[in-house]
Formats: sequence, C-alpha cells, structure tokens
Amino acid sequence: MFEQLQEKFGLILRNLRGLGKITEKNISETSRQIRRALLEADVNLQVAKDFVASIEKKAQGSSVLKSVTPGQQFAKIIHDELTSLLGREQAPLTFAKKPPTVILLAGLQGSGKTTTASKLAYLLKKDGKKPYLVAADVYRPAAVEQLQILGKQIDVPVWTEERDPVDICVNGIDDAKRQKHDVVILDTAGRLHVDSEMMEEIVDIAEESKPTEILFVADGMTGQDAVNSANAFSDALEITGTVLTKLDGDARGGAAVSIAAITGKPIKFVGVSEKMDGLESFHPDRMAGRILGMGDVISLVEKAQDVVDRDEAEKNAEKLQKMQFTLEDFQEQLKQMQNMGSMEQIMGMIPGMGKMTKNMVLDERQLLWTDAIINSMTKEERQNPMIINGSRRKRIARGSGRSIQEVNTLLKQFGQMQKMMKNLSRSKVNRKMMGQLNGLMN
Repeated sequence: MFEQLQEKFGLILRNLRGLGKITEKNISETSRQIRRALLEADVNLQVAKDFVASIEKKAQGSSVLKSVTPGQQFAKIIHDELTSLLGREQAPLTFAKKPPTVILLAGLQGSGKTTTASKLAYLLKKDGKKPYLVAADVYRPAAVEQLQILGKQIDVPVWTEERDPVDICVNGIDDAKRQKHDVVILDTAGRLHVDSEMMEEIVDIAEESKPTEILFVADGMTGQDAVNSANAFSDALEITGTVLTKLDGDARGGAAVSIAAITGKPIKFVGVSEKMDGLESFHPDRMAGRILGMGDVISLVEKAQDVVDRDEAEKNAEKLQKMQFTLEDFQEQLKQMQNMGSMEQIMGMIPGMGKMTKNMVLDERQLLWTDAIINSMTKEERQNPMIINGSRRKRIARGSGRSIQEVNTLLKQFGQMQKMMKNLSRSKVNRKMMGQLNGLMN
C-alpha cells in the first residue's frame, strides 16, 4: 500500500544524507517535498500541513549531535514525527475486569467487518482467549452464513438467530456467559453514515450490549472517505479504536496516515492479507519505519517466532556450517517461509529490500514449483544433490511438470546458498549479527 510514500520519502532521505548542515534553505526545501509526498498519497490536507509545520519547528530548534550527521538528525525528526502522527504507541485491546469482554465492530458496507471479526477471533484464540462470535448482520445476503463458515474454519462458535439485531447481540452475549467465553465479538451490519435509521440501530446495540471496545473497521483502500466515515461514526458512538483493512492493496496509504490524527483514536489492528492470520496489531513506530524504507526487523522476527521451531532452526544452522544442509531441510524452510506470509510482505520488512525488489516480479507460485521439483526427487537425491546427473534431471523435470532449466536453476541456487552460508559462518561480523538476532528471539 505504501509504495508511493516509500518511494517519495526514500528520495527525500537520500537527499538528506549529503547535508553538511541544517539550514533554513534545506529545511524549507525538504518540507516542500514532504508536503507534496503526503498530498500525492491522499493524506488529509490539514494533517499534512500540521505534520510539515511540526517537522520545520523541530528541525529549526534542533542541535546536531556530534555522533550523527545533520542528515541523520533530520531523518530521525521525520521518523519521530511520522510515528507520532500514526499514534505514537501501540494501543492494545482493553479487556473487561469481569468477563466477557464485548467487542463491537462497526463500519461501512464492504469494509470487511465479517472477515475482520473472524480474524480477530483467531488472533485472540491464539493468545489463549476463548472467543465467541455473534452474527448480527441480518441485512446483507449470506452474511450470517459467511461468519458461520469462517467460525468453523477457526473452530470458534457463532451465535445466530432470526431476530432484531439488538436482541441477537444481547442473547448472544448471554449465551457466551453461560458457556464461559471470555470475549464476545459482535459482527454488525454495514451501514452508510447518511442512513439515520441504521445509525440509530447501532447506537441501540451499543447501549444494550455495553461493549468494552467499539472498533471502527475502515477500508484502507478508500482513502479520505475512510477518514470522513470514521468521523461520522465517532459522532454517534464512543469509538475506542480503528481497524484498517486491506493494507495489502495498492491504494496510496493516505487513510492509514490520516485516520489516527483526524479521529484522535488509535489504530489497533491492520489487515495485511485475506488469510485468517492476516490481522496484526498496529505498531506506529514499525509502520513509520516501513514507510521510510527502514524495514521492520522486529515484526519479521516475531513472525519467524510463530512459525519457526527454534531447536530445528539451530540444527539447520549447524548443518549449514558443516555443509550437511540437504534439499529436504531446504524444502522445510520454504514451507515455514510460506507460513510467514507473502514474499512481498517479508521483503518489505527487511531494511533496504523493499527498494531492491521494487521492480522484481515476486511470483508466489515459484515456491510451489520448487516444492514440486524437490518432491519429484528420490530421498537419496534430496540428501545428496551431487548425484543428480542429466538423466535424473530429465526424470525430475517430467515428474514435477517443470522444465529441465528450472531443475538446473534450483540445483545451482542451492549450491550457491550452501557456499554463501559456509562463507558467512566464518565471518566474525555475521556471528555477531546472528547473536543479536538470537537475543531478539529469546
């Protein structure tokens, strides 16, 4: 989503690196570039003005530390202000002292509330909670059935009945109490902020259900309209936070940058994929780092912790150093990478990789094709690729449905990876870096 902003800010930061000193002239020029970048990304006009004014004030009053260059100082000011604009700190969910915690999801039609409800339930269940879904959207065709299907996928019960939405929510909460569920998620119908009757209904739901959290679900692809809608819902409800969906889309990102500043409410979650694990807690500082092209190593490590078995990872690292890493081990690593998310997501979290891969075609099918090629090998071939001669390559290509050239490329790349990892394992700098990463994962 933030490609355009990343590109513009990347150019701005590259220009800053060469600054010998911070002057009125380069402050003015940088401010002009930042203002243009924000407005082109569909950031709210007043938000852009306030952001630039704050940067100018900080830059003019800053004293450059001896340990950093003026350009680095200016870049830090931009990062800090962008973090502040996005909400400054992570805002976790508030849980009721006496269960169940009731979470009411509200938003426009088509914003992704039903999918978000199930993703949130999946996330809470993973954190040890016992969630319960309530299907209160009786207007959209198949909305109830959709939530039931999603609930079944994640093994979370769904309350349904053919009644008034207010009664459905109240009865659903009562049933959750009886079954000792500690979190209830109310999936309400999408409504337009100009529809007074529907807005009155959700106000009634809020009054009767007494939710601990009222989350406004905003479609990140709709730009400024998402901000305007959030304001309208804030006037009617005591919104406690926002969920931004579809951040994996190709919109300009203006809503994500503007919505926290305009509403005064934190962004609590972001939807980063259509999968059930595609909902993440929102961290303003990490998002600022991604927008500025600085990557997000912490989120990458957290993703790795969720899918990578630490003991297995250490065994594989030892195998690599001893040149005992086989294609079977490599295949297992690829499966773990797939569980971490899309290649584009992963690359975007690695500092500098977003820019390097900008013009690359990251075809997710390549992982499936690689898996098919390795599956077409015998156990002996997977453990010792050196024995794969010409006739074996033809057989593997036929069995996997891929070309001989692709088989050759895989074997070549695997050999290069083994060689590279062997060289890296000898490097003192790399051993230090790996120690730091291990510290993060502990």
